[in-house]
Amino acid sequence: MITWMQRHRKYLVITIWISTIAFIGAGFVGWGQYNYGDKAGSVAKVGDISVTSAELQKSYSNLFNQYNQLFQGKFDEKQAKQFGLQRQALRQLVNQALVLNLANSYGMIVTDQELWNVIKAQPAFAKEGTFDKAVYAEVLKQNRLSIKEYEESMKKELLIQKTLYLLSSGSKPIEENAIADALGVSDKINYKILTPNMISLVPNDAELKTLWAKRSSEFKTSPNFEISYVTQSPVTTTPSAKEISDYYDMNRQMLKDPAGKVLALSDAQPMIVSALNDKATEKEALRLYIDYKKGSLKSGITPQKATVTSDTSPFTPELTKEIMTLNDQKPFLKPRKAGNNYIIVKLDKMNPARTKTYEEAKTDVIALYTAEAKKNKLQELAQNSYKTFSGTSSDFLTRKDSAKIAGLSAPEGSEFLTKLFGSKQKQGFITLESGNVIMYNVLEQKLLQDKTLADGSAVLKLKGSLLDQGLIKALESKYPVEIYVEGI
Repeated sequence: MITWMQRHRKYLVITIWISTIAFIGAGFVGWGQYNYGDKAGSVAKVGDISVTSAELQKSYSNLFNQYNQLFQGKFDEKQAKQFGLQRQALRQLVNQALVLNLANSYGMIVTDQELWNVIKAQPAFAKEGTFDKAVYAEVLKQNRLSIKEYEESMKKELLIQKTLYLLSSGSKPIEENAIADALGVSDKINYKILTPNMISLVPNDAELKTLWAKRSSEFKTSPNFEISYVTQSPVTTTPSAKEISDYYDMNRQMLKDPAGKVLALSDAQPMIVSALNDKATEKEALRLYIDYKKGSLKSGITPQKATVTSDTSPFTPELTKEIMTLNDQKPFLKPRKAGNNYIIVKLDKMNPARTKTYEEAKTDVIALYTAEAKKNKLQELAQNSYKTFSGTSSDFLTRKDSAKIAGLSAPEGSEFLTKLFGSKQKQGFITLESGNVIMYNVLEQKLLQDKTLADGSAVLKLKGSLLDQGLIKALESKYPVEIYVEGI
């Protein structure tokens, strides 16, 4: 994360805006519930900075969406667990918090003017090429993001950027030549992929009960929320020509065709009428919300009942997450969009998470036991076989040839080659985040004639990576890291 920000600091502010808005627009990707102990709302504390559960959810969702793009929309929660996305998301936040502690120790700040200059430069907040406060507020509102929340997030990101900028350095010719030689190595290997599916296990009850007793705190029921809710159906209006024109003037930058061109008023009119009807529906929903809170619902309106958990819910993942923030002090949720309707939710009762009995947890215990036992047996198999195995021979491979490793996905191939070229062993085995193990034997090496493999950007990438490792290690020794969340 830090290396990336150093290499791309020129474009970082644009990326910050895109990632913030894109996350809200994409919605949440959840991974279940964890026990936060007595640190409600926080998953970690780094020095003087707390990491909140909302930040962890955002970091996880961003990572999930990135992997989903790499896997062309076929990435799921099972793969997320295999790749350790939860740990990656938390690690990113911890690293950022370490840098923020450093910035705070030197009294570094982001001024309101610096923040404002960045915000005014964002094209999505412009009307006819000029920043418009009304457009700014509307874009954030449509993404369910308050101005205060957005600007605080931006300040934090910009402070990280400023701090890392002070630590950046350029590349020198001697460094480029040295790295060109290192990156110019290609290996021809013999390899064999070992997967967990190769291992057969039949666990017995005694082994499973021992694991459950030892790690029972990891097997918890999801808290469930008993709710009542009322629904506001769509309202149909007949907007005046002035209302349509005013809406168009205010929102024209968001009224575009598939090619990204701003639509003419006549072409955009059906979209505008739909948006105005939705606004009218929301207004009626707010009236319904007030009546519901006062206990004065009109006759004929009967609230519906539902029980919501992180795993079972009749609502979208995003709305489910919001429902699960309700409590006795804040039992009502303001109108939220659900399809074409708006719903208003009231919490009736929250049943907290509890440790599962062995029988309740048995399926999860079997899965955990099987995963760990297969991992250990796969390591043992690789340890006993890597010197004598017979596998597949490759062409000459460089660090960029992840697609040439048959049987591995592109991310797995990249991970394998990175570890292979970082190893000093001619023979050995490499364990991937996915759980797969690759045994390898380097048959031949050669130097490539292409010296363009290492230019200034490659040098900066390597130096940035080394800075990452050294900086984070140094900061961890200075600022204590406390993790409250269980299961990661």
